[in-house]
Amino acid sequence: MPREQVLVVAERLDPTADLVVHALTERKVPVFRFDLAEFPQSLLLSAEHGSVTPGWHGSVRNDRRAVQLKEVRAVYYRRPGLPVLSPHIAPDYRDWAVSQALVGMVQILTSLPVTWMHHPDVYRASAHKPGQLVTATKSGLRVPRSLVTNSLDHVRRWAGRLDAPMVCKPIAAASISVPGSPPSMLPTRPVSLPELDESINLTAHYFQECIPKAFEVRLTAVGSRMFPVAIHADSDKARADWRSDYDALTYEPITMPADVADGVQRFMSYYGLNYGAFDFAVTPDGRWVFFECNPAGQWQFIAKATNLPIAEAHASLLQGAFA
Repeated sequence: MPREQVLVVAERLDPTADLVVHALTERKVPVFRFDLAEFPQSLLLSAEHGSVTPGWHGSVRNDRRAVQLKEVRAVYYRRPGLPVLSPHIAPDYRDWAVSQALVGMVQILTSLPVTWMHHPDVYRASAHKPGQLVTATKSGLRVPRSLVTNSLDHVRRWAGRLDAPMVCKPIAAASISVPGSPPSMLPTRPVSLPELDESINLTAHYFQECIPKAFEVRLTAVGSRMFPVAIHADSDKARADWRSDYDALTYEPITMPADVADGVQRFMSYYGLNYGAFDFAVTPDGRWVFFECNPAGQWQFIAKATNLPIAEAHASLLQGAFA
C-alpha cells in the first residue's frame, strides 16, 4: 500500500515550517521535508509522463530517503530557497541552469492533484496590494481610499480632495539596499504635501488615507478557521507600521464581526486560498478596515505570543487531504 505523505518545501532554518512539521509529527503523519536550495546537488528528481494518461509519476529522493509522487497527498510550500548549482557549471550557463532546475522541480510538484498551502501560482495571483483592494471590496470588506501614481501633480490634487492625512507604503514586498546597511523593507509612513517632490515621477508610489486606529489586527486564516489577534502599539513608529517596532507591541486574541469573517472567506474563495495573513485596522468607532493579505505571511510570532493553535490548524488541513 502507498505510504501517504506530506511534502514540506521550505528553507532549512524556518521556525514557522518547524512548527507545522512538529504538529504533523505529533499526529504521526509522514513528512518529507526539503529545500529547493538542495536541488539539484543533493536531491534527485525522476518523473515520467505517459502519452495518454495525465499525470507525472516518479520520485524525489535524497541520500536518506525517498518519496514517490503518487504517495503525496498534500504540499506545504513556504518560501524555499533557489536551486544551488554545482561550482563545475560554467558562469555563462548558471542562470540558465537555475531556471531549468527551478521550473523542472516546481512544475512537477504543482501539477500534482493534491492539497496545497501556498501554491506558487495562487500566491503570485493573490500577493499584490492593488488587486487585493478590488477583491476585498467585492468581498464586502471596507478598504482605505488609495492612489497609485507616478505623477506629482495627481497626488497633490488627490490629497487636496482627501480631507484626511495620508500615508505612503510600498506596493510590492521588495527590499531596498543602502550602502553600509543590510537590505530592509520600507515601512508605511505618514507623508504631507510639502514633503513631496518630483521624485514621485520616477516610479509608481502607493498612497492611502490614514485610517484612525484603536488598534490593528493580524488575522491568521487557515481554511475555515480564523485566529484574529489585536496588536496594540506603544510607540509612534509602531502605530504607523507595527512591523517597525516589535518591542512596542502587545497581542490580544479577540473575536471578529461575522460580516468581516464572511468577507474574508469570500476573499479567500476568490483566489483559491486556504491560508492568509490579513492585516486590518479597527477604528475608534469599531469599523474594520482591510489593508492587505499576505498569502504566505508569518504567524509564528503570533502563535508564540498567544498560544493559539495555528500550527495545529495547518496540520489538520494538511492531514485532511488523507481522508
